[in-house]
Amino acid sequence: MSNKVKQLIKGNEAVIYGALMGGATHFFGYPITPASEIAHGAAKYFTLSGRHFLQAESEVSVINMLYGASGAGARVMTASSGPGMSLMAEGLSYIAGAELPCVVVDVQRAGPGLGNIWPEQSDYNITVKGGGHGNYKSIVLAPHSAQEMCDFTYQAFELADKYRITVIVLADAYIGQMMEAVEIPDRLLEGERKDWALYADKESRGNLVTSILMDPQLQSEHNWKLQRKYEQISREFCQWEELECEDADYLLVAYGISARVCHSAVEVLRKKGVKAGLLRPKTLFPFPEDRLKELASSARKVAAAELSNGQMADDVDRLCGGLCPTERLCWLGGVIPSVQEICDTVEGWESGVER
Repeated sequence: MSNKVKQLIKGNEAVIYGALMGGATHFFGYPITPASEIAHGAAKYFTLSGRHFLQAESEVSVINMLYGASGAGARVMTASSGPGMSLMAEGLSYIAGAELPCVVVDVQRAGPGLGNIWPEQSDYNITVKGGGHGNYKSIVLAPHSAQEMCDFTYQAFELADKYRITVIVLADAYIGQMMEAVEIPDRLLEGERKDWALYADKESRGNLVTSILMDPQLQSEHNWKLQRKYEQISREFCQWEELECEDADYLLVAYGISARVCHSAVEVLRKKGVKAGLLRPKTLFPFPEDRLKELASSARKVAAAELSNGQMADDVDRLCGGLCPTERLCWLGGVIPSVQEICDTVEGWESGVER
């Protein structure tokens, strides 16, 4: 019998449980809808657990606090939404250059600008492609449930330490605000002493944490080292989930709330005899490129379904080009498609009559 505790909580609250059990020691934050419950929860539960919480005056300060605390060997995290991620872009690039492990949760909302507080998935490019300057990447995890908000955050600190990289948990407003039963991890993870960090002691006196190399050759060598690390991560850590994919004529590719809607649509379509399937990337970087190409080679059509102007669809088009036709199912501004809407579209492809 499992000793794990199960609670009915929001996805945003599940992040805090995952972080604490994952060994997070410091949370630096600035509240922003629809991610505010994460900072609120951290303010309460991090301090009750003997961990550290600090609300900064802005997201610019937050990301630099992550830099400093991570450089001192702490397991650090923050949470924000699109406008906050924009302000953190420079700091994320500095952190990547210094190879500092940290965890960032991005609960996406509609933009551009302040937009509104409804869900979008328009932060795909700035998180998956590296939103700040320079040639860097972050591991990007894409939860589609409150349970995965907990599990992915729990896992993120181990990944961050292993690869000395930023791990971004890329959720959306629906997943963050959705309340579901969540099973809390029952094993506490704790970080080990880092041989490169600065602990203000004799052993770490010779360590240096920096993201600036004034010599062009040294900067080149450092950048190529980073690229080799990203390639290593792509080989070692890529996760996805499949539903009815093996014989799918119509393959939907979706993550987050879009994947939940597509999951229900595939079930309805299969009952009607339409061979639809769903490939749900759990990691957006690394992206399940090889599996997508394998499935596309036998499909009649591949469609990327997302709450953006087709940011993930660009990658789907690139990977499936020449293998089969591709489609873009896009919604903007916080609009969420219905299961029926997706079913009607796929049935239109099946019948040859676009709907």
